[in-house]
Amino acid sequence: MSAVAINHLFGLPETIEKLIFPTSRSGEGNETRGGSNNNIPIDILESPKEYIFYVDIPGISKSDIQVTVEEERTLVMKSNGKRKREDHDESEEGCKYIRLERRLPQNLVKKFRLPEDADVEAVAAKYQDGVLTVTVGKVPPQPPKSKTVQIAVS
Repeated sequence: MSAVAINHLFGLPETIEKLIFPTSRSGEGNETRGGSNNNIPIDILESPKEYIFYVDIPGISKSDIQVTVEEERTLVMKSNGKRKREDHDESEEGCKYIRLERRLPQNLVKKFRLPEDADVEAVAAKYQDGVLTVTVGKVPPQPPKSKTVQIAVS
């Protein structure tokens, strides 16, 4: 289902639509490399003062995570870190994994086009308990400017 159809169906505000369905020109939008990162959970919260992105990436060292703002207001979250499985002595008799469900994120790349009211100078990130939290401040709304137009009489 396309972004336009979902927007029409749910009546999403344009600001939220841009965060959820970023434009895909020149490589923008949610991007994946080295496997499918579409399953990595991410929540986006909009408050009156800021946008907050929550990304679950447990088991990755914070030194392996990069958050940048690229040209044209694109927020980029990257990680090349790899979560290690708990190693058991495989040579020990009867020791083997019987089920592997926890995916190991590799080469995580998430891109989001920020709305016009996002303050790209006010970006902060923290990583705690496997959750990356990126906060992007908002630019205060500018009061509308009034303009007087002179009327020419001929």
